[in-house]
Amino acid sequence: MSNHHEAADHGSVKSYLTGFVLSVILTAIPFWAVMTGQLSPGMTLTTVVGLAIVQIVVHLKYFLHLNFSPSSRENTVAFMFSALIIVMVVGLSVWIILSANEMMM
Repeated sequence: MSNHHEAADHGSVKSYLTGFVLSVILTAIPFWAVMTGQLSPGMTLTTVVGLAIVQIVVHLKYFLHLNFSPSSRENTVAFMFSALIIVMVVGLSVWIILSANEMMM
């Protein structure tokens, strides 16, 4: 019974390969868009940001095994709290740095 529970928590080789292939594709498309310059700068930025968000979801699902079902509520809440703290730390750090830069000018 312990092995069955462990397999459910960690995923399968097929799951990891699917995540890997999707990650490579989601990295190659923005790389192509930037390196070739065939898209307008606005469209390139939209493509990079959009596919970055999709890649975050792929990583959460296939590598971190995080789903948003009611049975895994604890993991979801822990992840959301961690993401909130990281966004606040980074955002407030940028705000402080920009304010300090403005005061020095």
